[in-house]
Amino acid sequence: MKSKAAVDRIIETLKGIYPDGLCSLQYDKDYELLFAVRLSAQCTDERVNKVTPALYARFPTLESFAEADPAEVGEYIRSCGFFNGKARDIVSCARKLIDDHGGKVPGTMEELTALPGVGRKTANLILGDVFGQPAYVCDTHCIRITGRLGITDGSKDPLQVERQLRASIPPGESNNFCHRMVLFGRDTCTARSPKCEGCPLAKDCDTARAVKKKA
Repeated sequence: MKSKAAVDRIIETLKGIYPDGLCSLQYDKDYELLFAVRLSAQCTDERVNKVTPALYARFPTLESFAEADPAEVGEYIRSCGFFNGKARDIVSCARKLIDDHGGKVPGTMEELTALPGVGRKTANLILGDVFGQPAYVCDTHCIRITGRLGITDGSKDPLQVERQLRASIPPGESNNFCHRMVLFGRDTCTARSPKCEGCPLAKDCDTARAVKKKA
């Protein structure tokens, strides 16, 4: 696995490129982030950000979501894909937040993953962005890039990657590191054609070194 010195260099380099390390999803209320992450499944954050303003204007409160017809919610989120299932989850989640949590987004992994449509990735993001807890958000970008870098062993299993990141990335860096992975995955380390030549992380990247050696 990657040495601590190499991991530290990667973290600091990413900080220089993306000083803020913020979530790409736009939201004003805690539950809006929860719903936006659900919408982002197999969809881009850019598309979600285009859809949510009209969605939140039509359903401006958690109560209005809880009382909504999932079919109507689905019409607002149709372009996000899998809109029927996502709409059902959002309405069910709103009801559970009101019934079981007093209308508040809960702050533990166990409570969050008990909500409809919420898995560990979503729960980690909420814990990090809303509650300021150490969080390891293992989305496709994070899984792909940390595997290429050699921080993880290349596993595609989110839970296994999360465990490996917990062993390598300091808790205080974890949340912003994962956000920076998303930004870096869009800009440089793309899924199909990573820009290894000229990559600022190339000197500490297992894949970039292998590509250079092969050439």
